[in-house]
Amino acid sequence: MSERPRRPAGGAAGAAGVLAVAVPAAVMLGLGLWGLDRGGTWRDEAVTLQVARRSVPQIWRLLHEVDAVHGLYYLFMHAVLAVPGSGAVADEVLLRLPSVVAGSAAAGLVAALGSRLARPRVGLWAGLLYAITPMVGHYAQEGRSYALVAAGAAGATLWLAKAVDGRPWWPYAALVAGTGLLHELAVLMLPAHAVTLALARVARREWGRWAAAAGGALLVVSPLVLVSGRQAGQVAWLTPPDAGAALRLLWQFTGRADGALWVYVGLVVVAATAPRRSALVRVALPLAVLPPLLLMALSQVRPMYDDRYVLFALAGAPLLAAAGADRLLGALPRAGTAAGARAVTLVGGSAVALAFVGQLPLYRLDRDPGRRPDNLTAVAALAARELAPGDPVVFLPSIGRRPALAYPRAFRRGRDLALKVPGPASGTLYGVEADAPVLRRRLAAVDRLWVVAEPYVLRSRWYPGDPAERLKLTVVNEEFVPREPRREFVSGGTVLRLYVRRPAAAGPPRTGPAGPFPAGWSSAEPPRVAPPAGGPATGSRVSPPALPRPGPW
Repeated sequence: MSERPRRPAGGAAGAAGVLAVAVPAAVMLGLGLWGLDRGGTWRDEAVTLQVARRSVPQIWRLLHEVDAVHGLYYLFMHAVLAVPGSGAVADEVLLRLPSVVAGSAAAGLVAALGSRLARPRVGLWAGLLYAITPMVGHYAQEGRSYALVAAGAAGATLWLAKAVDGRPWWPYAALVAGTGLLHELAVLMLPAHAVTLALARVARREWGRWAAAAGGALLVVSPLVLVSGRQAGQVAWLTPPDAGAALRLLWQFTGRADGALWVYVGLVVVAATAPRRSALVRVALPLAVLPPLLLMALSQVRPMYDDRYVLFALAGAPLLAAAGADRLLGALPRAGTAAGARAVTLVGGSAVALAFVGQLPLYRLDRDPGRRPDNLTAVAALAARELAPGDPVVFLPSIGRRPALAYPRAFRRGRDLALKVPGPASGTLYGVEADAPVLRRRLAAVDRLWVVAEPYVLRSRWYPGDPAERLKLTVVNEEFVPREPRREFVSGGTVLRLYVRRPAAAGPPRTGPAGPFPAGWSSAEPPRVAPPAGGPATGSRVSPPALPRPGPW
């Protein structure tokens, strides 16, 4: 793996290598910071916010019940969010800042790989291509672990190249293990690395050292795999990927620009079909191809595929494209001279800049909170404005409690009627709700009710399997009516609607005692079955038009 093109000796080569790494890292950092405070969090980020704010023992208890796959990330974010800050805006910036830094590090590491395995200009182009890819920019501004996983995998791949050239193997093992603990599916980098070693025809002793390092990393990650395997219901919303999923991933890996797609693919083909595969191709091609293919294949039996789970594999694509561009431009007359080499570097950099200009509308759109599935910050702002002190609130379904958990101050004036034990105290994401008889008594005691609902609840004949959810829906529909003039607000993918009790002659009579609300009510775990559609009268079960993800995996 050690053969590389000749490069100038001395300080010039060293400076070129440093710039090749520093420039992409700086560009990625700037893109990540641009619009970081976009004024809204969506549901997965809200889970990070509410879990990371818990105490370490509370987080540890939660991981035994749900979301163990993100355990290390939650503990890390617990420390990050402990940094002094004021208000939701500061929390949102802190929430995303680690991903920005990780995205910048990943761009630098991709550049370092290209510089080490080819030449500095290849590293520069690859790092810049990585930085301007909209998929990278998206997850560099997401309060989840995927950008950190991508940086860890790029670091492990870089150290693989160094270890084969004589450096110690333990940093490689540590990087693979740490990345796997951030997200267990990152261990799919290991088959790619094995193919790299096979293509490089390394000595048997190097195979043994790699096997020991990889085996040690797998041993560290295996407890997480065992625990998360019992929590597979979190990804029950996933379906087996088809050819369309593979095409969408290709589109995302190559920059989501239709005009540039075939140019990008052509450069990859030029690199991959070189008469003699370079060290860079032996590293980049397996990394870009194998993890997505393996996960898609496994997902035909047990669906686990989502494009963000293989974000770490994207690093291979810009490396291949840069290698293909170097092969083409390097064949130009006078490209081997010092002046020609500078001109070639400038041409490649200019091409990347033009590609970024073409991607700029996508970057701008991605910074719009409306581009996410929901905007819980907007929901919280509505609640803070509309809820009066003591107003009763019901969440339909219980996972609709997400904005209240992420922004508790916005809901502090309301009373959650269904909540029995809070999430931190119950070791759940959303808490534990009261059972149906208790909930009926509480609902019978109010004449005015705010409902925070997922849109599909109010727009379809949703028939939940959970008794408490079914009771909430039935009581709201049969015993309450929207207040006139209507007080309804739709924002961020959530409906906030005020109901009042039906007049006695217009509906079923009130039952149950009235009186003050007992203290200490809390939140609820989402139903374990997918909410079916169909009315209670028919009992029919048809999937509603838009179900939320039952878990944040």
